[in-house]
Amino acid sequence: MKKTLVIGASLNPGRYSNLAIVNLVNNKQDVVAIGLKKGIVAGVEIETENVHFTDIDTVTLYLNPSRQQAFYDYIISLKPKRVIFNPGTENPELFTLLTKNNIAFESACTLVLLSTNQY
Repeated sequence: MKKTLVIGASLNPGRYSNLAIVNLVNNKQDVVAIGLKKGIVAGVEIETENVHFTDIDTVTLYLNPSRQQAFYDYIISLKPKRVIFNPGTENPELFTLLTKNNIAFESACTLVLLSTNQY
């Protein structure tokens, strides 16, 4: 089972990050999350600080590029196998940093990857 970190998690059920958490859990993925507000979505506790999670396979981003800057060092320190840039989160500056640190990335939609069994 892959552990996924959702950055930009929301308690709002209408937000894509919330839907991603629910769908990841429904697909039996191990999920951890960071967002602006503490709370629980589909049994997953949303943290508000950069917790040093272990064994992160995938980081999936739901933050616009300007808000991602505060997470650059944190993401790299987790040494994930890949980072997914959901629509609207594509960030060439972070692409470069990930490449320099041998971390794979893709511009894709976590929800689509899950629904097509490509996750």
